[in-house]
Amino acid sequence: MSVSLGPVTELVGRELEGAALCERLRDPAVRLVTLTGRAGVGKSVLAAEAVRETGAEFAAVSLVDALNAADAADAADAADAADAVNVAGDGDAAALLEAAGPLPDGTGRVLVVLDGCDHAARPAAAGAATALLADPRVVVLATALEPLGVYGEQLLPLAPLPVPAPGPRAAADPEELQEVPGVALFVRRARDADPSFALTLENAGAVVELCTLLGGLPLAVELAARRLRLFPPHLLLSRLRGRTTALGGGPERAPERHRSLAALAEWSCRGLDPAATGVLRQLSVYEPGFCMPAAGVAAEDAVEALLERGVLSVVGVERGELRLAVPEPVRSYCRDGLVESGGEAAALDAHAEHYRLLVGSAQPALAGTEQSSRLRELAAEADNVSAALRRLRERGDGEAVAAVVLGCRLPWLAQGRLREGLEWCDAAAEPGGPALTDALRARLADMSGVFALALGDPQEAVRRHRRALSLGKGVGDRRQNALVSAHLGAALLRAGDVPGARAVLVTSLSALESMGVTRGAAAAAASLAAVTRADGDRRQALELLERAEEAFRRIRDGRGLAGALRISAALALEGEEPERADRALRESLRLYGEIGELSELPGLLEEFALLLLRTSPAQRPRCVRLLASADALRGRTGAQVPDEWRSEAERARTELSARLDWTDFAVAWAEGVRMSAPTAVAEALSAPGPSRRPVVSAAAEAQSLTPRQVQVALLVAEGLTNRHIAARLDISEWTVVNHVRQVMRRLGCTSRVQVAGAVGRWA
Repeated sequence: MSVSLGPVTELVGRELEGAALCERLRDPAVRLVTLTGRAGVGKSVLAAEAVRETGAEFAAVSLVDALNAADAADAADAADAADAVNVAGDGDAAALLEAAGPLPDGTGRVLVVLDGCDHAARPAAAGAATALLADPRVVVLATALEPLGVYGEQLLPLAPLPVPAPGPRAAADPEELQEVPGVALFVRRARDADPSFALTLENAGAVVELCTLLGGLPLAVELAARRLRLFPPHLLLSRLRGRTTALGGGPERAPERHRSLAALAEWSCRGLDPAATGVLRQLSVYEPGFCMPAAGVAAEDAVEALLERGVLSVVGVERGELRLAVPEPVRSYCRDGLVESGGEAAALDAHAEHYRLLVGSAQPALAGTEQSSRLRELAAEADNVSAALRRLRERGDGEAVAAVVLGCRLPWLAQGRLREGLEWCDAAAEPGGPALTDALRARLADMSGVFALALGDPQEAVRRHRRALSLGKGVGDRRQNALVSAHLGAALLRAGDVPGARAVLVTSLSALESMGVTRGAAAAAASLAAVTRADGDRRQALELLERAEEAFRRIRDGRGLAGALRISAALALEGEEPERADRALRESLRLYGEIGELSELPGLLEEFALLLLRTSPAQRPRCVRLLASADALRGRTGAQVPDEWRSEAERARTELSARLDWTDFAVAWAEGVRMSAPTAVAEALSAPGPSRRPVVSAAAEAQSLTPRQVQVALLVAEGLTNRHIAARLDISEWTVVNHVRQVMRRLGCTSRVQVAGAVGRWA
């Protein structure tokens, strides 16, 4: 029974796979090629295209629908299907051979296509392929969910089409999005259904989320695009989110499994043994990106079988462990099965318990040598941790919710999940919620203050930290109260209350050091260094920073060390030491890159860009990219920046736009907006360091300065500070800073000491 593999369909995103398949079919050494992949991935379409491309090169081509020819309905019994592997006298394999037709006489290669070698038809297809390959002229092309297991078989796995990666590109302009195969297929099929459809800035976000939800599975994307006749993208997305099996409406003449995602999912899972089905249902409650231990060691065989079938997919690797996902629509189908069997509650509870233990066990490592790897692991599991929190809250387990929320302080800060962290702190401690001890409420209030400060609201942070201190007084936990005081001091400094910040931080630092709380003391010392810097006491600030950096290095706290290095860089710049500032900022960038930091990274990128603009003017396009990346990354966290810092960044942008050609500026800005956090870090670290200018004569040095700059240089050589120079010349300190920078630039100096040396040569 020869059949057509369907109408001509434009292939989207399959150019490489199509070329590879045609090349194998043309290769005389290749006898059997099996296209494998999930149901709905487009195996039959690609096979049909390959036949159209290479069919004229064969003496004969036979197209066989293996499902119908083998009469799969009569071969559903597992024992009968196993017996069908023996071709001799087997009716099902014989039916396939009969459908393929008699081989032509003479020479020339013959192509036999066995389409749909799945489930009960698979053993028969394997037997028929073995029999056909006995003739050296025959080449067999099969499509199947799993390999046929025939000797000499070559596999060509098909994956779903790529979809936009999360992050900046997801918000790219429509023209760029249509270059992503998953989106391109959606748009083309949407126009088939509605010729007026166009991808626009307004609907691009919903379309991207739809394609991502459906995992780029071609059949699912096409079915979704067909529904645009009834629903706009955002309404369709809301209907499908959480239950993609509701999507149907496939062509009436298509096979049943291609008419709806529920039928497709049922077909994908058909024939799985009970153990594998049970594991798959348990895993369906996990958000995409869970690790192998979630399935349990005893389930490894089942996981392997699920991976082979394609109902479980690998989405990455973290700490040497595969990260897995149950793709849609199989996930929705299995969740429905859990509900019907009454096992959903137990599965959700097991999931919540797994992630409660995971967060709890990660706490010691977050403060030590494994900080980087654990932060990356928890970032990969962020969606599952959030789902576990929702389940714990549904159960009314307030203490468990509080414990997980408190354990997520550092991971959420690093991931930039600031608003989410603040909301969970409030939800866990809300007055109408489960009863919690004052100690837990105090810690939650303190943590909420940390998130409020990271979001750019120091006044709110101060209020929350003071509430934490109020709750903590009755508890009598000196260590916790000292930590809260350190956080309060940092918030007071950001709020502009320098004296208040100093008073609180001096007390908390003394208490933390006396109790041996190394990490807390180091953080308090770094904050106090920032306070003393604001007071103009450079020497004490340097001493405090040296203590903080040494402690952070000793306990391997990369995030804390990076923050202290940023303060060191600011001090170095005030001391006209750009090389030292450059070294500090580069190390801070490397540390943030290692832990996947997002909350503090935008500010650091801006600081580095401003230093680069000052020391390497030729790097202006790179500065634009870094400033744009910082702006885009900050938008993802929802954080605000102080007005004075925003003004400095805006001045830099204005200067760059004035000095660069407008087109060059716009291109560099667009490139920066699309950068991911790791790319932005790499972009910054690849910049050249500060370079010194060639030595010129003393007379030329003096003549290169204006009279006012000569005055400033002479006073710098006397050892006066910027403040003293301003008072001596009756000008503002900011004007002195600008003059000193110009003097150093024109003299090719990198420090005030070098300026003094240059002045000495004039004499």
